[in-house]
Amino acid sequence: MQLTNRIHFRNIRGDIFGGVTAAVIALPMALAFGVASGAGAASGLWGAVLVGFFAALFGGTPTLISEPTGPMTVIMTAVIANLTATASSTEQGMAMAFTVVMMAGIFQILFGLLRLGKYITMMPYTVVSGFMSGIGIILAILQIAPFLGQASPKGGVIGTLQAIPDLLGNIQPVETILAVITVAIIWFMPSKLKRIVPPQLIALVAGTVLSLILFQGVEIRRIGEISATLPAMQLPTFEIPQLRLMFVDAVVLGMLGCIDALLTSVVADSLTRTEHNSNKELIGQGLGNLVSGLFGGIAGAGATMGTVVNIQSGGRTALSGLTRALVLLIVILGAANLAATIPLAVLAGIALKVGIDIIDWDFLKRAHKISVKGALIMYGVILLTVLVDLIVAVGVGVFIANILTIDRMSQLRSESVKAISDADDTINLNADEKRWLDEGNGRVLLFQLSGPMIFGVAKAISREHNAIGECDVIVFDLSDVPHLGVTASLALENAIEEAVENGRHVFLVGAAGQTKRRLNKLKVFNLIPPHHLYTNRVEALKDAVNAIFSASSTQEQTPDASSDQDQILDFGTSATN
Repeated sequence: MQLTNRIHFRNIRGDIFGGVTAAVIALPMALAFGVASGAGAASGLWGAVLVGFFAALFGGTPTLISEPTGPMTVIMTAVIANLTATASSTEQGMAMAFTVVMMAGIFQILFGLLRLGKYITMMPYTVVSGFMSGIGIILAILQIAPFLGQASPKGGVIGTLQAIPDLLGNIQPVETILAVITVAIIWFMPSKLKRIVPPQLIALVAGTVLSLILFQGVEIRRIGEISATLPAMQLPTFEIPQLRLMFVDAVVLGMLGCIDALLTSVVADSLTRTEHNSNKELIGQGLGNLVSGLFGGIAGAGATMGTVVNIQSGGRTALSGLTRALVLLIVILGAANLAATIPLAVLAGIALKVGIDIIDWDFLKRAHKISVKGALIMYGVILLTVLVDLIVAVGVGVFIANILTIDRMSQLRSESVKAISDADDTINLNADEKRWLDEGNGRVLLFQLSGPMIFGVAKAISREHNAIGECDVIVFDLSDVPHLGVTASLALENAIEEAVENGRHVFLVGAAGQTKRRLNKLKVFNLIPPHHLYTNRVEALKDAVNAIFSASSTQEQTPDASSDQDQILDFGTSATN
């Protein structure tokens, strides 16, 4: 694996311009997400710098821009709230929250090293849409208090919803006006102007200037001073009672970061017609979050908005992401004091609009038209995400979606399990095969399986097996079975064993590859004479019919020689194995 991301200087102008443009967009978002998370504006800025730099340097998507995102901020908010409420002190709780960020980074690195990248995003879209929409709703709800000019109440989403009457009763009109102006600027800014300058930056500057000019004598909550120095290292901090909570939070944060980043990588691939390295990207994301946590930054992931703007501005290599991180670093060290006067209500307006944008409105409007069951899964995941817990929502959603998928696949595959004793249209037979089945006169049964035999098909095998009536020979045709699951193979073994016990001849056709290996491990071939194994269905049917006539002829000649008769019955015309 290449140690660093793909970097060259053949597109230096486009990469620098893309990085600078992405930095302009990142600045207001980093401030907003830092404040929204509860860690502070400085933590948001340092998260944008550190996650962005190391993910760009060591990741697997050259054009990906990584920084604090809406979904990651929602989880980070819950982590900080839970740990500061249960730790021995607020400072200790914050230190443990940054430790969770480090742990999440380590999990992401492990996911990459274990080459799990391709599995991370293998989730039904209904579940992905549901929890992303749920996260958007949470982010929007958490901005209600600062939007109305007040501190966020305890208790997260539920606490905020319960406190709405009090929040409305104590509304701060000036701060609410600033928040409304911020949202209006972002929402209604003309598209032509958006291509020149990001609306979030315009809203940030406009809201701050208005607060300083029009409301000079009014007390407005602002960001406050941001240190223009490099951050101190945060050593990993633990408390035994919170260790389990920290572990679960780190897994959730790491998994969400993986999903967020890899989904954005797919977007980048579609725009640049390239293909990212998912496992390498997870390692880069993990290193970024590990270093961010070490220096007091919040967690981040691939950001769709920043990535798209970077690509549209000419960025094509990781140099654009490194440039963006460098620009933000210069801003922090050289102009951090300018951020002190930014109203918190303006940042709440920016974060509120992000939350609204995260909601998958397009799919919400038409999900019920596509699939009622899919829509119910999505709505359920949204409710669980908002009111219960993200990991519960994803787990329940994936479980239900997979059960429904398996049930549907089993129904479809069950249709490919057929047993016939005459030449009808349920199985596609050639002229020779029809001839031999007809000559069998109902005493030869063709038992055909086709397609992957997953565990849900075992019931169909047992059903067809139980429906078998009078016959002397069963020909099991596995020619079209590329995969034989454990449960299906056990059902097939049971059918063969019962046929042998009832004195029926058993012929097996087309067992090859994984199917043959599975049956061999179950010792099924010990139940069938070697000369009853075929690669050709015509030959198997031909010899099955001959076996019947051979048995009938032997019975007429030596009706009392039962032992000799059994030997002759087990003897068949030799065929190729």
